[in-house]
Amino acid sequence: TLMFTEVPFRERFAAAAGAGFRFVEYQFPYDLGTPEEIAGWARVAGLEVVLHNLPLGDATRGDAGIACLPDRVEEFRTGIEKAVTYATAAGCRRLNCLAGNTPAGAQRQQLLDTLIDNLAFAAERCQTAGVTLMLEPLNPHTMPSYLLRTSAEAVAVISAVAHPNLRLQYDLFQMQMAEGNLAATIERLLPSIGHMQIAGVPGRHEPDAGELNHAWLLAQGVPFAFSMVLAAGLSGAVGLVIGLPSIRVSGLYLAMVTLAFAQMLYYLFHDTK
Repeated sequence: TLMFTEVPFRERFAAAAGAGFRFVEYQFPYDLGTPEEIAGWARVAGLEVVLHNLPLGDATRGDAGIACLPDRVEEFRTGIEKAVTYATAAGCRRLNCLAGNTPAGAQRQQLLDTLIDNLAFAAERCQTAGVTLMLEPLNPHTMPSYLLRTSAEAVAVISAVAHPNLRLQYDLFQMQMAEGNLAATIERLLPSIGHMQIAGVPGRHEPDAGELNHAWLLAQGVPFAFSMVLAAGLSGAVGLVIGLPSIRVSGLYLAMVTLAFAQMLYYLFHDTK
């Protein structure tokens, strides 16, 4: 959704394939085409769809997901069915849940209880469809009202749900902005991580610029590299979530080399077991 925006959404699949990608993810496909159309665009381009989000809610109301909102439980659960329909058509095996913003005056525990109940329902429904459910924390600098703002908060919710089909979506951009200490945190949280995303910090630019040195982190080997490549192995890909209208070739190249190196290490590591 965020890359190749110089062309319409349906043409971005071919653009991604032309740039050498084999996997894609997108945010909210629901107004961009029917399930069959989007699946067809990916299939014709020879791409595997790795992940997309559950319905956002109403963007005009400032929604950032609705899973935590007690008065919108029915809407959330209807959205699960729509998301599963889109995911199944595209062969997408992961759906990401955004928890939602904290309304003014709301009791945090009530929001958390609603979120836990909704995630338990969604994780079970997704499991019946062969889809793994993710939960993503977002940083408080760009999303100050979002309910889950650190990896610890998200993992606490995942633990409370206690469903094997619910995993953590770990976006290095979000978590560098929120808490830092990425290498040690990823190593510690690896059993909970089901998908990872990367981008440059602080501007969601290519990963060869900014304060977060992806190449250096990956080159450390132990513990970060194996943590990252094992997480990549869990989902089959690491998401490149760059929020720019056009992509520098050098930055895109580094991202692809970095992820290819991760994939190589993953397979080498598993060949030795």
